Amino acid sequence: MKEQLNKRASGILAHISSLPSPHGIGDIGHSAYRFIDFLANSGQTLWQFLPTGPTKPIFDNSPYMSSSAFAGSPLLISLDLLVENGLLGEQHVKTTEFSEYHTDYKKVAFFKSNRLQLAFKQFDTTSSSFQQFKKATHWLRDYTLFMALKEEYRQQGWFSWPEKLACRDQTAMKQKEVEHKERVEYFAFEQFVFSSQWMQLRKAAKNKDIRLIGDIPIYAGWDSVDVWANQSLFTLDKTNHAPTQVAGVPPDYFSKTGQRWGNPLYRWNTRDKQVHKQLYSWWTERFRAIFKMVDIARVDHFRGFEAYWSIPASEKTAVNGKWIKGPGKAFFNEIHKTLGPLPLIAEDLGEITPQVIALRDAFDFPGMKILQFGFDGNRDNAFLPYNFNSPNSVIYTGTHDNDTTVGWFLSDKINDRRRKEIKQFCNRKQFDGSDIHKDLIYLALSSTSRYAIFPLQDILGFGSDCKMNSPGSKEGNWTWRCASRFLSSDVSDWLYKQSELFGRCHQKSKTIDNDKMRAPHA
Repeated sequence: MKEQLNKRASGILAHISSLPSPHGIGDIGHSAYRFIDFLANSGQTLWQFLPTGPTKPIFDNSPYMSSSAFAGSPLLISLDLLVENGLLGEQHVKTTEFSEYHTDYKKVAFFKSNRLQLAFKQFDTTSSSFQQFKKATHWLRDYTLFMALKEEYRQQGWFSWPEKLACRDQTAMKQKEVEHKERVEYFAFEQFVFSSQWMQLRKAAKNKDIRLIGDIPIYAGWDSVDVWANQSLFTLDKTNHAPTQVAGVPPDYFSKTGQRWGNPLYRWNTRDKQVHKQLYSWWTERFRAIFKMVDIARVDHFRGFEAYWSIPASEKTAVNGKWIKGPGKAFFNEIHKTLGPLPLIAEDLGEITPQVIALRDAFDFPGMKILQFGFDGNRDNAFLPYNFNSPNSVIYTGTHDNDTTVGWFLSDKINDRRRKEIKQFCNRKQFDGSDIHKDLIYLALSSTSRYAIFPLQDILGFGSDCKMNSPGSKEGNWTWRCASRFLSSDVSDWLYKQSELFGRCHQKSKTIDNDKMRAPHA
């Protein structure tokens, strides 16, 4: 496995929700299998996606503000596979009401919830596989009760529930489990289906030599089962259960006032040995769970393990925060004792100190290089490929938080002089926006970085209207979808040729027509 991880490779960043599907949102059924085929035909061996947990309308359905760090999103469940399993009929999934370009989460949630509940009525809850899943899934009891209580209290945060439930009085919880027995069982069914379909998908990816790259948000949402079930691990006021300090980042490239995420912080620096032990145990289980699903995991906001930005909960922006020391090397040393070395990618963007770099390098975690950040006129810029001092990195044209490469290049953030400079780095003579996405992909593939990964929007040369997320904005994010016709053989052939040219293909070689290969210069 380690030898495979050390090979030069390339891949695509595409969240599952963005895949083509007739049901309003990409899923882990046929749309994902077809995308795996597209990756394989394109010579790619890496598929990176965003967190797969349940999302919430109140947070614009951001995958980074989930109600659970362990559960899977029911919106990503494949209805077609439920038809094949006999739990739904063909008539239940036929629809023409959804856009192929954007996800309408409200409509999708209503449609899928209705169908999943129909499937549940046909499901044998006494089956041995379902019973075994419930026994083996340690987080399931808390999650299913949490979801049932969210329904009862009209989606209010757990901190607004009756105090006995907010404080997790065991008698009160058991009474509610009995009262909501059917709904608790339904939410367990959702997770059983998600897990079963995911394991099939992972097997298919492995058969095609595609490694899955998951994403771990470093923080848990305040209104999540994780915080409700583990209140002592977080910076909460014991009287009203509200965070006293919240997470975020100081002013940066994306926002002049920083980003105030609002998540409660972990009590890394507590002197309570029991809390310390439980916190490490929770993280161990979190890593164990993600690596049952994926081959590699990207840790979002990795720098928070070295030092984290602590913002008083009363502050409206992230400006007036301060850096506090995180758990550092001791944390990963402890995790490694149980799980062994972890195949992690460290998201090390933003304000990065020598201490963060030292922590990353101590465990041989590759960091991230973003080409869009490299062109500021400074020839010593660390994101320019000729300044990379180690192949142990992952190069991207951009991430889900960036504009698309075409949109970025044509935006008012880039002047004509800078555009000319960018094109010169790519050895191009025409300085307009033509093929800029291909230019940066070519530059990234040719770099020494072990992995090169590109947002699907950049592979296709799409503009700003197709970007996934605008940090700091509260609506209109996470909805982009790719219509199936764009995943063409022409795109696949072009990407294969470019990737093979730079030693990043490991499948059986294709016959290449050299006359059709894009020259590295105009």
